[in-house]
Amino acid sequence: MSQHSNQEDKMSLGASKENRRPVKEPLEKSSTRVITIVFIALLIDLLGFTLILPLFPSILDHYSKNDDGFYMTLQHGVDWFAEVIGMPAERKYNSVLFGGLIGSIFSILQFFASPLTGATSDYFGRRPIMLLTVIGLIASYSLWAISRSFEIFLFSRIVGGISKGNVSLSTAIIADLQCPKARSKGMVSSVMSGFQSAAGLLSPWALFQFSAVSQRMDPPSKETLKILGLVYFLYLFLFSGLEYTLSFLVHQHFQFSSMEQGKMFFFIGITMAVIQGGYTRQIKPGNEVKTVKRAIMLSVPAFLLIGWSTNLIILSAGLLFYSFAAAVVVPCMSTVVSGYGSVSQKGTVMGILRSLGALARAFGPIMSATVYWLAGAEVCFTLCASLFLLPLILLGCIQEQTKEE
Repeated sequence: MSQHSNQEDKMSLGASKENRRPVKEPLEKSSTRVITIVFIALLIDLLGFTLILPLFPSILDHYSKNDDGFYMTLQHGVDWFAEVIGMPAERKYNSVLFGGLIGSIFSILQFFASPLTGATSDYFGRRPIMLLTVIGLIASYSLWAISRSFEIFLFSRIVGGISKGNVSLSTAIIADLQCPKARSKGMVSSVMSGFQSAAGLLSPWALFQFSAVSQRMDPPSKETLKILGLVYFLYLFLFSGLEYTLSFLVHQHFQFSSMEQGKMFFFIGITMAVIQGGYTRQIKPGNEVKTVKRAIMLSVPAFLLIGWSTNLIILSAGLLFYSFAAAVVVPCMSTVVSGYGSVSQKGTVMGILRSLGALARAFGPIMSATVYWLAGAEVCFTLCASLFLLPLILLGCIQEQTKEE
């Protein structure tokens, strides 16, 4: 009897294993398919977003000669700002400053759109909102392609900025794969209850407090989430300032042409891709905060080397450190933050994080350009390098809280 029962147990155990195998394989295939679709969507979006960057000077030059309406109104405002901060009246500088203004408008729209897009996806599901943002981006690029006036071109950028919430939405989709089966609709009692916190998704102060994220989150985790959001904002505020004034610096100190600047940014992009593909993706779970601290510490010599560079070797060394930090901080911060919040609020959490980043990118370049032209490149980059101590101190507070818990 015992042998017979043992055989039956083995047979039942083997049958249960066989029954589990076909369940795991479809889940893995489904996850792989989702990741592939998200990757392709983001790749196409990235190509469309970066395609316009090297064309900005030519586009602005075209409208300066063929548009005497709204473009000239904005141009007068840019000229006034350039005169206030003491920027030389040179066409190259003016073009970069004008492009930065349009970029700030784009980032401000992302600031408003990202948290709303993420919160909406928590209630209506990721797929329909993702499709809606993709349609918006298609409309944006189509308007840009057929634009014959500056007003239509600017409107295309506005549509694109509103639709840029797809980046935070993509992060939420990937975060869902690491959680139990998505059940956003079932976990929310009413759609209207979520939109009662709309003020918490539009107020900058409420976003820094993550006020819209309240369900089932203990106070220590909420405080840690606030610190992570502030670190993310401070880092991108300083980083975007360097990224923007870098064009001023290499043109002023090394007389880089547009082609040479393109090669420089190509070097930065390739370096970031190699680091992200080889180093960042190998970081073990739980070590992200430590890695971010090391990357931010590396940003200090990066800023100093670039700001005080007297030859291309020193500049290249600074750009290498700068690329390493850029390839590590944002992905690791996104990974850490995606672990907070319930399944029904992943979109809201990641949307708020992207919104804080967009706010940093909207005002970082303006502040950096002002300091650059009022005090000089050396003072500007040294000041930014010293300010990186702030996010480092904040990350230290997170580690202390973790030890206490």
